[in-house]
Amino acid sequence: MAASRTRRSTSYRGGDTSDSDTMESSAGWDDALDWLKLEVLLQHQSVSRSVSLPRHGNYKCLLEGERVLAEEYLQVAKNQSAPRQSEKSTSRRLLQVIGKDLRIVVFGFRPRTKQRRVIYDALQRSSKPLRIWDLFAFSCGSLKFSNTNPKVRLLNEYFRLLGKGSYGATMNIIDKESYMKSNELWRISNVNSSYSICQTYPFALVLPKSVSDDEVIQASTFRARGRLPVISWCHPVSGAVLARSSQPLVGLMMNLRSNADEKLVAALCTRPGGARGRRKLYIADARPRKNALANGAMGGGSESSSNYFQSEVVFLGIDNIHAMRESLSRLRDYLDTHGTTSSDGMSSFLRHGGWTWGGGNLSSMSASVSAFGDSGWLTHVQSVLTGAAWIAGHVALESASVLVHCSDGWDRTSQLVALANLLLDPYYRTFTGFQVLIEKDWLAFGHPFADRMGIPTTSGSSKMPFELTRQASVGSFPPSPGRQSVGSSPAPSASHAQNNCSPIFLQWIDCVSQLLRIYPFAFEFSSAFLVDLLDCMMSCRFGNFFCNSERERQQIGIAEACGCMWAYLADVRSSQGRSHGHYNLFYDQLKHDGPLLPPAAALAPTLWPQFHLRWACPSEAQADDELEDRCKQMSLRFNELHKAKEVAEKKAADMTSAFESLSVELRHEKQLSSSSIALAKRASKESAAIRRAIQSLGCNVHFASGGGGDIETGSPLDDRLTSRESNGQNDESDLSVSISMVADENVSSASNPISRICETLCPLRTREGGCKWPDAGCAQLGSQFLGLKANYDAFDKLSIYDSYFQTD
Repeated sequence: MAASRTRRSTSYRGGDTSDSDTMESSAGWDDALDWLKLEVLLQHQSVSRSVSLPRHGNYKCLLEGERVLAEEYLQVAKNQSAPRQSEKSTSRRLLQVIGKDLRIVVFGFRPRTKQRRVIYDALQRSSKPLRIWDLFAFSCGSLKFSNTNPKVRLLNEYFRLLGKGSYGATMNIIDKESYMKSNELWRISNVNSSYSICQTYPFALVLPKSVSDDEVIQASTFRARGRLPVISWCHPVSGAVLARSSQPLVGLMMNLRSNADEKLVAALCTRPGGARGRRKLYIADARPRKNALANGAMGGGSESSSNYFQSEVVFLGIDNIHAMRESLSRLRDYLDTHGTTSSDGMSSFLRHGGWTWGGGNLSSMSASVSAFGDSGWLTHVQSVLTGAAWIAGHVALESASVLVHCSDGWDRTSQLVALANLLLDPYYRTFTGFQVLIEKDWLAFGHPFADRMGIPTTSGSSKMPFELTRQASVGSFPPSPGRQSVGSSPAPSASHAQNNCSPIFLQWIDCVSQLLRIYPFAFEFSSAFLVDLLDCMMSCRFGNFFCNSERERQQIGIAEACGCMWAYLADVRSSQGRSHGHYNLFYDQLKHDGPLLPPAAALAPTLWPQFHLRWACPSEAQADDELEDRCKQMSLRFNELHKAKEVAEKKAADMTSAFESLSVELRHEKQLSSSSIALAKRASKESAAIRRAIQSLGCNVHFASGGGGDIETGSPLDDRLTSRESNGQNDESDLSVSISMVADENVSSASNPISRICETLCPLRTREGGCKWPDAGCAQLGSQFLGLKANYDAFDKLSIYDSYFQTD
């Protein structure tokens, strides 16, 4: 079987007390997962049991491309005490599997059979591939997780750093080498487009604008492996830069110099806007001072501050890859020995026997404290954290430029520069930025992932398998009974020169998890995302971390032949959106929108439970996960309530809007009603005036609503007074007016005050009495006397002779 899925053991070593087999690998094995399932079922049994796996089982957990190479009966034994362990240790055949993820699994086989050898040989063939093409990523069917070429993403990040984010990189401009953009201080150079200057650097480099390509080529000869000083990050305001390189080749006497190198380094301190003077330069050598001086015997060494203007050389004291490998090995053994249950089935509380106190063995608990300190893992983590915080502080607070290097500039340098970038730029604390950061400062700048993980390179097989040897140094704890294997004795010092495997990238991810613990609101991603990222890297399921450089990955065509881990993780997150476990529920982009500058006291690291304890102490490792799940459930409930609140607020807003609209309509109706009432009052007054005017003429007026509209007259004027409809066309009328003429003899002067006035004042009145109107001309006189003002609109429905209102 090829490599394993995420969170599967990916490295193996087997052995037992009587006839041991050992092995190490970079691949994985699916049966380990089934064994762990059986172990869970057997944990609560009071006696030892052996369980046989069925032949030709239906492994539903197999990934696409995985297949069963060998299948035998396996026995899984869980013992409850040390004496019982020792009694049966000679009759069992064990195969111990050690993973890069700190998992240790022990398989038991029937004695006097060849089952163990069959499984061992199958594991040996699959876990130690001779060619890179035999790695799992080339056959696992992960091509559906495709992505853009890493070169495009690197160039887009360069554009962002130089303030040219409006430009978009494509493979077309990369092939034509038309990406040489620049700002006031820095430029993107194609001087290494063919990898002729440095085979482990990317195709494009960010360099000072004041330094020519010829000077760059000359400066590269003064640095180990041609890894000249180049810019990794630049401050968008102050112009301070974070640069990286390898050690200078100053020679045994530490007196060799290079004018081109000194000019290139000095250009890193240029100020923007023509500001006078140069900024301070710090040269951070990641190694201990004695190691840097020892490299002088091989032509290397460190800079002299007297040769570099306004510079200061600082040694950060971080140990080399061999110390990190041995430290993780001791940590793994510590976790296995003093965890909830060890790989040999022994509870750490019952180890060594004797008096128990507080639920555990006192001598065992005391030994665990010493063993944990002897591992030194957290001390190394703190050294990396402290060095990165020191670098970020000088760039952010002092606006100084910092040049970081170690020996080759691809292990400790990558750790420090990437971690300082993470502290300085909040963009790198997002999912997209974190991907860009790893691809820039780890992959593009040539961290040798193949050598550090022990997988084949372009030249053929890997140099050494990934091995975390058991150390029996002074102060360390002895290995657990029944799991001593060949190779557990201290390795000779000569092996250090041959074994280049080391958990450098894992240690950096551990440092990131420590920052996530210190600043829980500053990162968009969670600790679960970091764990899955490590599992994807170690499983060899994706090709992102294959080979030792960008050049090698381009030669093989990794981007085209293998799936992309970043696309896979993005697809996993998209299944649940923001509620996925990869998202940090507490992320607040505005809370930490600047650099993170932790004080030294805050950088004291702790074990990373989600990674370090997930196999040795699963219940304790899951405590944080359970807390996150609770918080996630509360967050989901809060989001649901928030959405319900938004819906209710929208409904309330709609109701308020409707109420306001009705209020406006009501006010409009009131205005219309008031206008109608005013018009009615005015019409009533006009009607009364008309009534009086007509009555003064000796007519009776009767207004009726809904009537026919006919006008009745009772005088000889019937032929001179006619009725008229309201609109001249409509048969229906809301108002009818009846006017009738009354003879003088029928109207007494006592009942008609106007007649009395006429009789008194009218000069045309005859002696016989009686009014001569309309033959007489007194109508106008009477109207003027009465103060009558005619309103022609009020007479719209009447038709009267025009001469009635005219004077002679």
